[in-house]
Amino acid sequence: MLRRLAAVPRSLPPAVRSLSSGSVRITEPLNFWAGKRREGQKNNKENVYEPSTGLVLCQLEQCGAAEVDEAVRAAKSAFGHWSKMSGMERARIMIEAAHMIESRREEIAELEVVNNGKSITEARLDVDSARLCIEYYAGLASTMAGQHVQLPGGSFAYTRREPLGVCVGIGAWNYPFQIVAWKSAPALACGNSMVFKPSPMTPVTAVMLAEIFTQAGAPEGLVNVVQGGQETGSLLCHHPDVAKVSFTGSVATGQKIMEMASKGVKPVTLELGGKSPLLIFQDSDLENAVKGALMANFLSQGQVCSNGTRVFVQKDILPEFVREVVTRTKAIEIGDPLLESTRMGALVSRPHLNKVLAFVEQAKQEGATVLCGGEPYVPSDPKLRGGYYMTPCVLGDCRDEMTCVKEEIFGPVMSVLSFETEEEVLHRANNTTMGLAAGVFTRDVRRAHRVVEQLKAGSCFINNYNITPVEVPFGGFKMSGIGRENGQVTIEFYSQLKTVFVEMGDVDSLF
Repeated sequence: MLRRLAAVPRSLPPAVRSLSSGSVRITEPLNFWAGKRREGQKNNKENVYEPSTGLVLCQLEQCGAAEVDEAVRAAKSAFGHWSKMSGMERARIMIEAAHMIESRREEIAELEVVNNGKSITEARLDVDSARLCIEYYAGLASTMAGQHVQLPGGSFAYTRREPLGVCVGIGAWNYPFQIVAWKSAPALACGNSMVFKPSPMTPVTAVMLAEIFTQAGAPEGLVNVVQGGQETGSLLCHHPDVAKVSFTGSVATGQKIMEMASKGVKPVTLELGGKSPLLIFQDSDLENAVKGALMANFLSQGQVCSNGTRVFVQKDILPEFVREVVTRTKAIEIGDPLLESTRMGALVSRPHLNKVLAFVEQAKQEGATVLCGGEPYVPSDPKLRGGYYMTPCVLGDCRDEMTCVKEEIFGPVMSVLSFETEEEVLHRANNTTMGLAAGVFTRDVRRAHRVVEQLKAGSCFINNYNITPVEVPFGGFKMSGIGRENGQVTIEFYSQLKTVFVEMGDVDSLF
């Protein structure tokens, strides 16, 4: 397992080398198409940093027009073969890929930690989610079917659900391995091929999944990875041989991608930002409500789009709730994300850490009270002192008009607000341009369903928060996105419907 020791504790993956200082360095190319790792543009490199140490992890060779075109051509070639295979044949390869992920779980999780900064405990769960997603869609690959409609005179019509072609996935940096699986699995199940662009901040693990699919028996070029930033993404969106774009990230970038895709009338799936409300009523099981609020705010250092960062607590239980939340937040162990005991690792980058800390300062200036945390954190291990750590923060005395309540912070910052009536809190909860998720804690089953019906959000939780089983669709309302990921409905977003009319008699012509 990867450890920050002067000596290497065991054999590391071939793409990784451990330096004498105890840091980790990725040495192999991170682009992948036509079944092989490829070099990018040698004159267009940028450093990628390990969040937990602040040291250079690797150099990213970005892809330009030539490289993007090669990857898309490889995907187009593989699509011709893959789309003609039966669903059962596709399923066998996907299941084999899932088995390979399971056998390499620890290796992938460790590299995800090095790449992203989250705790090893969470990274393992992310790898499991990726594997389960591939298994789930492998099960659906053979179920794609149309409808038969009887028409007068023995004529009939039928529908066919067909693949789109080359699909593009553009990922975010908070769940690097999970996102490439969530996008590629339904695409492949439907008979499509994929070109995936990870975030340039977390480029390491997506290429591992592309390799695994190839090793599992997929045609070379079925899943490809091109590295780069905005320019690379733009080239993919505008490419004439790309049939669909699926993006996870910010609202602003999602708007640009939708605009670019519209030039070619390409369908898009957009899983964008959120500023989600969590409603805690006075009859809640307080223990579970507190745990739910912590899960809604501090997973992955708070870098989760669905986080319930606006925590509305009914007035009568507010003091008790705040005491318990603060106590437990102070007890969260921060530090080396590769250690089993760590529950909060490093934020993804130095600029992002500074941005989150600036939100806390602004909240104080606007009248919020810092009940705990919100400060830079320096671990005792000297190897980690350059990492991007902060103490998880709980803000009290928050008001709806504050910046910390209105804008997505994307860090470990919980804003606690008070409310008195159900009608009042519903109005305040829905007063946002976003609608990715929402949650409610109450023992009153009628209230729970009544409230959820009125919450304007795509994913709602009752007496829990931030669970994402792959069998259940995930996505947002309003500016939080279009389309869904996971669940059976996602098949509709990676396929197209063809209608066929069959005339069994003579043509009834008006001419």
